[in-house]
Amino acid sequence: QVQLVESGGGLVQPGGSLRLSCAASGRISSIGTMGWYRQAPGKQRELVARITRGSTIDYTDPGKGRFTIYRDNAKNTVYLQMNSLKPAATAVYYCNADIVRIATMSSNNYWGQGTQVPVSS
Repeated sequence: QVQLVESGGGLVQPGGSLRLSCAASGRISSIGTMGWYRQAPGKQRELVARITRGSTIDYTDPGKGRFTIYRDNAKNTVYLQMNSLKPAATAVYYCNADIVRIATMSSNNYWGQGTQVPVSS
């Protein structure tokens, strides 16, 4: 069984910083693109940033400027460093990854369970 487990969320004050982590576990052959999405209350889930195995990065508008995505392929982990946070960044943040399982040797898309990031004073 393959799992994505996020950590690092929690209440942060406006202007503060937070680093989210997402570790993939299980019988994994390889991991392709990994990304972070977020879903604010009453809104659709949206892409924040994604990174390929070779570290090509895309940021969408929510992630540009204040967020940095990076990964450690040896640890099957992707990170999202968030700086100068604003209340508008309040959301549940989800990890996403394309993972090839050893059992099937085919790629499937996986989601983490989400981690809450409230930005409030």
